[in-house]
Amino acid sequence: MIARIDHVGIAVKNYETAKAFLEKVLGAVSVASMEDSNLNYLWHIFTLGDMSRMELITPSGEPSFLANFLKTREGGIHHITLETADIHEAKRRLEENKVPYFGFNEIPELWSELFIHPKDTFGVLIQICQFGPKYHLIEPVKRPQGKRWRIQSNETGYELSVHHPGGVELKLSLTKEEIKDLLKDLMKALEG
Repeated sequence: MIARIDHVGIAVKNYETAKAFLEKVLGAVSVASMEDSNLNYLWHIFTLGDMSRMELITPSGEPSFLANFLKTREGGIHHITLETADIHEAKRRLEENKVPYFGFNEIPELWSELFIHPKDTFGVLIQICQFGPKYHLIEPVKRPQGKRWRIQSNETGYELSVHHPGGVELKLSLTKEEIKDLLKDLMKALEG
């Protein structure tokens, strides 16, 4: 049901300090950010290392749903977002197991989500989401249409590029022998 952890959301009072820490100390790369004027908050996604992602969220006006969370702390883990390929299957499984959820929101081409309250998930707010084909609206992280990979030759062999759901490309250098091994493994999997 769950494909991967998409990101960990951290709510902060001091956005500029948190942003500087992620970028300057941890080497995080900014992916996308946007202010939501309906809910009065700013979100900002960062990619780290192996394409792990963190999201900073901070109030941008009053009232903000983050006010209560930040009332007694400077910041903290607000939620963990899990990606699913089928939000309706996720809903069905939650209902089948009598796990309550809230905040179901569906914009098929863009984003579908639901939340599980911390009281039902051992103290952590869980967001389950399904990305639509137009989820990544900001270049260069927009999801590619068609093939999610490409292979091209270079001076030392070949480079296999695979689009990662986190909005970046994974690049892997391969020799001719490794390409042949990969082809064998793929054929075994097809015959499998």
